[in-house]
Amino acid sequence: MPRIELGSWIRSGINFLRDHFQWLFDFISKVVQGMYDGVHDVLAAPNPLLLAGILAVLAWWLRGLVPAVLAFAGFALIDSIQQWDEAMETLSLVLVAGAITIVLAVPLGIWASRNRAVSALLRPVLDFMQTMPAFVYLIPGIFFFGVGVVPGVIATIVFAMPPGVRMTELGIRQVDAELVEAADAFGTTPRRTLLRVQLPLALPTIMAGVNQAIMLALSMVVIAGMVGGGGLGSSVFEAISSVDVALGFEGGIAVVILAMYLDRMTGALNQRVSPLGRRALAKQAASAVGGLKVLQWRPATSVAMVGVIVLALVAGGLNIFGGDDDGQKVTATANVGKGSTVKLGYINWDEGVASTYLWKEILEQRGFKPQLQTYDVGALFTGMAAGDIDMQTDAWLPATHASYWKQYKDQLEDLGTWYDKTSLEVAVPSYVKDVKSLDDLKGKAGTFKGKIIGIEPGAGEMKIMKNDVLPGYDLNGEYTLVKGSTAGMLSQLERSYAKKEPVAVTLWSPHWAYSKYKLTKLADPKGAFGKGDGIHTIGRKGFSQKQPQIAKWMKNFKLSEKQLTSLEAAIQDAGKGKQQEGVRAWLKKNPGLVDKLAPAGGAGAVAKGKQAGAAPRIGYFPWDEDIATTYLWKNVLEKRGYKPSIKQYDVGSMFTGMSAGQIDVEFDGWLPVAQKQYWDRYKKNLVDIGPWYDKTSLEIAVPSYVKDVKSLADLKGKADKFKGKIIGIEPGTGEMQLLKSTVLKEYDLDKEYEVTNNASPAMLAQLERSYAKKEPVAVVLWTPHWAYSKYQLTKLADPKKAFGANNEIRSLGHKSFPKKYSEFYGWLKNWHMTEQELASLEQAVQDAGKGNVEKGVQKWMDAHPGIVDKMAPVSS
Repeated sequence: MPRIELGSWIRSGINFLRDHFQWLFDFISKVVQGMYDGVHDVLAAPNPLLLAGILAVLAWWLRGLVPAVLAFAGFALIDSIQQWDEAMETLSLVLVAGAITIVLAVPLGIWASRNRAVSALLRPVLDFMQTMPAFVYLIPGIFFFGVGVVPGVIATIVFAMPPGVRMTELGIRQVDAELVEAADAFGTTPRRTLLRVQLPLALPTIMAGVNQAIMLALSMVVIAGMVGGGGLGSSVFEAISSVDVALGFEGGIAVVILAMYLDRMTGALNQRVSPLGRRALAKQAASAVGGLKVLQWRPATSVAMVGVIVLALVAGGLNIFGGDDDGQKVTATANVGKGSTVKLGYINWDEGVASTYLWKEILEQRGFKPQLQTYDVGALFTGMAAGDIDMQTDAWLPATHASYWKQYKDQLEDLGTWYDKTSLEVAVPSYVKDVKSLDDLKGKAGTFKGKIIGIEPGAGEMKIMKNDVLPGYDLNGEYTLVKGSTAGMLSQLERSYAKKEPVAVTLWSPHWAYSKYKLTKLADPKGAFGKGDGIHTIGRKGFSQKQPQIAKWMKNFKLSEKQLTSLEAAIQDAGKGKQQEGVRAWLKKNPGLVDKLAPAGGAGAVAKGKQAGAAPRIGYFPWDEDIATTYLWKNVLEKRGYKPSIKQYDVGSMFTGMSAGQIDVEFDGWLPVAQKQYWDRYKKNLVDIGPWYDKTSLEIAVPSYVKDVKSLADLKGKADKFKGKIIGIEPGTGEMQLLKSTVLKEYDLDKEYEVTNNASPAMLAQLERSYAKKEPVAVVLWTPHWAYSKYQLTKLADPKKAFGANNEIRSLGHKSFPKKYSEFYGWLKNWHMTEQELASLEQAVQDAGKGNVEKGVQKWMDAHPGIVDKMAPVSS
């Protein structure tokens, strides 16, 4: 049976939604993140024992004295095992996800109970939501919302909603039909019947659904720790990936305490809000005698609220007047960062942990506020590409993480290599005498129980093993590559080594295992693992612009093998959860290293503009000169303290948006000819700031090896040579419209040639392909353009002047621009670029490669010292 590409269809649908509804996902993300931040701020502010007291008072109000004491003891235990902050993060996630789930689920359940068609439609949808493995919901969550709290909350809502909907519908349907008929007979409206009869009687069932929804929310929130959701999920995920029994048990027991508290409290809430529940509660209290009466006494709502408020006021007072007892604070030795936040992600590999915590310590000493979070490899790269993570220090390139780099390189920046001479390999204990090479594994599956012990399934080495190494050495049918974690692989190696049993594991160099055990790196004569990687620091796109000082430090960051292995050993010696203490001990043995890795001299010396902090909105076209100059001005403005935002537009959209005030300025107005129609239409709402480049021209160009075509008139009768096509650019550009409406007709070519609508990059790609094959091709071009320096081209003469007079490239802005951004306006009025400057800037961007525009611009600026002061002078 032919394969149904269901997964591909789903992926295409997700890509479509992300591409066309990103504005909606951004809005949802802001709302959910805001809700989480608000709830977490409330829960994280009080002293842990005071908040435990508040929660105990609530337990006393809902269930009695004994549950209150047990609740306080449980939360005190969470604090004593140092899981309090994580528990409050998890509780915040559960409360936010649970609240949204209930708000959505209860109305849907009511609707389904009152409409059979809705019920029939919802049933399979709810079945799908409830039975789909919980982990699957994280995948679209990452694509739509990045990594962090929001995808975890969204996935939790989807996973936890079905029982809320089902139980609400069930509860209302179970209300005695005779009661409903009686209400109708007395003239009660359907709305009042629902509110006064059905919902009160169905409330116990509805509350059971709420209870189940919250329990499912808690289970899903823990799973969400895999994508940076934080909280106890992060602790459990870290324990799993490092096979840390102590951390796993501590995180697990904290989850159990939270689950028991939420379960008992939501279950008891029914007795407070339901008429039937209050009646049963009163009957229970009346029947109690002696000591049981004291234990079962519950304070009135007013008394409980007074207790909560008093404890909250005490907590607030301590928070205001008390000192900060955080003994881990680092005194900044040079306040370069001025408190700015940097989000560091890392994979739980030894060199990743070591380098990340090293830079956490250094950045704190330099006045930054780094935030650390561990991720799976795929989630880390996805989160960086989405801009949710600023930087990571453990990208193995060009081989190990090649698949992730290929997928996301346009959204990332390579900040440099800090460690060379790495290698990937399969290793066996040295007491396995007859296995020295990967070839030697053939036919010895029985020796190794048919297994090669692997690491995280998303790791690049695992993909290379599966796709290249095993098939390359014909081991596919003989061995199973066991997926697990790095810590799991090391645990298996330790067990097998202690018993002198044969074992084959995936390893890499450098790794401390080679100093702890006597191992044989299996030779790779076929080169299936590829050449050794370098360990790179990777930043999200735009990171070097936002944090130029950190980017500069990273480009100069290097560690020797001796330094790295000793740092890893220091962290191992410090013990679990004390990584930064290990880093500090190592730095004490390496005095002066912080100043070497992060020199603070001269940082922040660039003068700020008078309107620093202003946020001009800059538009640009996907044309080389516009891309280059827009990113150049973005860099210059950021150095002057501005906060510019840039966005790409089509020509028509640019002029429309700029005339409406949605765009403040653009730098690629070709006037008086190419964009005349747009200028004439919108000029009353625009301002011409002035030209910054002269001597432009519009033309059609052909390769110089096309000998008999020197003029536009020479194209006549040669359509077969060019396959009847002139390769164009964006259809909305002035040049394309001028070509179709005037030039082709003037030279009687409109019936002979078709002008293809493309993007400028597509036109250049076609030119490159045709040029490589020495095929005739005619393309729409303009001067200045770097293509004339890369290829030998002939600009076709225009004897009839159909393209019109030459243009100037001008800066154009909305009419409010001169007053709103007077300093920036003054800079643009005096800005000019020579042909050599513009050509070299475009070439630097081209040389940097796709997705590295900012890197190319920065390299050009480094080669032109003083350019910031020249373009944007400020008085001292």
